[in-house]
Amino acid sequence: MKIEKNVVVDLDYTLRKDDKEGDIIEQTQDGNPLVFIFGIGMMIPSFEENLEGKEAGDEVSFGIKAENAYGKHDAQAVMDVPIKYFEVEGKIDRDKLQTGTPIQMQDQEGRAYRGIILNQGIEEIKVDFNHPMAGQDLHFTVTINNVREATESELDHGHVHE
Repeated sequence: MKIEKNVVVDLDYTLRKDDKEGDIIEQTQDGNPLVFIFGIGMMIPSFEENLEGKEAGDEVSFGIKAENAYGKHDAQAVMDVPIKYFEVEGKIDRDKLQTGTPIQMQDQEGRAYRGIILNQGIEEIKVDFNHPMAGQDLHFTVTINNVREATESELDHGHVHE
């Protein structure tokens, strides 16, 4: 079966920074493959474009430029957030606001944003809300383990049922 819209893809991959010789960013291991429904917006579109038409047993290696992956680094997504927004039950725990700490915040409409604390000031905390891989070219080496039809239930729920 070929990879096409609404099929479940089970694959192992190694993701490297920049190109096939780059540092490893992440990889599947210990029998924990990436399993997803193809063509429903779960993955980077360029990632899926490189897998379309492939079959179980195929191996593929490809690069994705930053602008086609998680986008270019956006300086406007680096913000000084007033310290009051980090208050919990009337207190600010500065020990939890250290450089490099991942955080999640919500705007007034309830949309969630993830960021990384860049530095801590007295009145403001500098937070980078860019995706951690924004501005980064990516290189994938992929082995396709299995391809099967997604069930109606999986398609209705928008995720694979193990």
